[in-house]
Amino acid sequence: MLVPGARLRRAKGAWAAVLLMATASVLPARADDFYKDKTVTIIISTGVGGNDDLITKGLTRHMPAYLPGHPNMIAQNMPGAGNVLATNYLYNIAPKDGTTFGTVNKGIVLHQVLDGRGVRYDAGKFNWLGSAAARNTVVVAWRDSGVATMDDVMKREVILGGTGPGSDIVMVPAVMNNVLGTKFKIVIGYKSLADIDLAMARGEVEARTNSYGSILIGQPDWLRDHKINILVQAGVKKDPEISAYMGREVPLLTDLAASDEQRSLLKLITDPITLGYPFLAPPDLPPERVALLRAAFTATLKDPGFLADMAKARFDVNPLTGKEVADIVRNIISPAPEIIEKAKAAMGPAAEGGSE
Repeated sequence: MLVPGARLRRAKGAWAAVLLMATASVLPARADDFYKDKTVTIIISTGVGGNDDLITKGLTRHMPAYLPGHPNMIAQNMPGAGNVLATNYLYNIAPKDGTTFGTVNKGIVLHQVLDGRGVRYDAGKFNWLGSAAARNTVVVAWRDSGVATMDDVMKREVILGGTGPGSDIVMVPAVMNNVLGTKFKIVIGYKSLADIDLAMARGEVEARTNSYGSILIGQPDWLRDHKINILVQAGVKKDPEISAYMGREVPLLTDLAASDEQRSLLKLITDPITLGYPFLAPPDLPPERVALLRAAFTATLKDPGFLADMAKARFDVNPLTGKEVADIVRNIISPAPEIIEKAKAAMGPAAEGGSE
C-alpha cells in the first residue's frame, strides 16, 4: 500500500508524463529533423548558362552537407521578363518554409525603385542569404560592328539586345541614353543571355551589357580572339583586367558624368553592381530556418570542393554575408525622393520589344 506522500508523487509523475506527451505533439520539429528526406529547390532567374547557373549547380553539390538532415538539392531555371518572373515567384508563390530559395539578377532591386513594371515584390522583405562575388558590369560591342569607343555610341545608333526591363543589362544602357545622350537602340524580348550572344554574333544586334566575370567564363574566346570591344565599365572602381584587354583605360560609367547631378544618378545605377550574384529566400520564413540557410550558404562558399569547382571554371569567389547584402539592398531602395524621381525620368522610355 502506498503512503499518501508516495501516492502524491506518483500522481504528479503521471501528470508530468501526460503534459510532456501533449507538449511534444504541438512543438515544431527540431532543426535537425526538418530537412531530413526533403528536396530543396534553388530557382535561377535566367536561362541555362552563365555564372548564376555555375554557382547554383555548385551549391546543389556541396551545400546539402551543411544543412542538418542533408536534403537533396536541385536547380530550376525560371527565365522571363528580365528576372521579374522568378523574383515574383520567390516572393509570392514559393513555399515559405526553407525548401525553396533562389538567385536573381542584381538589377532586380533597382528595378523596383526606378521602373516597377511587373513588380509584385518588396526587395527589402526578402531573406537575403549572401552573394558569391561581384565583377564589374561592362557594355561591349561586337568588333565587326565598327563600334570601338563611347564616342561611337554618342554619334550613331547602336542596336543593343536585352531580356526584359528588370535586368541591369537593360537598365544600364537605358540610363546612359537618358542621362548621357548615348544612342543605344535597346531591343528587349530575348529569352536568355545566350540568345543575345547568338544575336550579336550573327549581326542581329551590335552590343550588349554583361558581367565581365560572365564573359571570362562563358565566352573566353571573345577575349582570346578579340571579338569584342569593351566600351565602358560600371562598378565601384576600374577593373585592371578590362583595361589590359583593351590596351587603354576603359572609363567607369560615373567618369562620364558632366555634372554632380548626373554623377549621383549614375551612382544609383552602379551601386547594385556590388551585390554581385545574390541569393535570397522568400519573405516570412521562420527565423531559425533563415539562420540555417545563411549559415549553410556561407559555409559552402568556403568549402574546398566548391572552391575547386569554381576555380576550374575560372570564377573568383569573393562572398558577401546575408547581412551585408541586406544592408546594400536597404540602401538601394531608400534613396532621397528627389533622386528617385530624377532617376525614374532617366529610365525611359528606353527600349522596344524584340525577338521572342
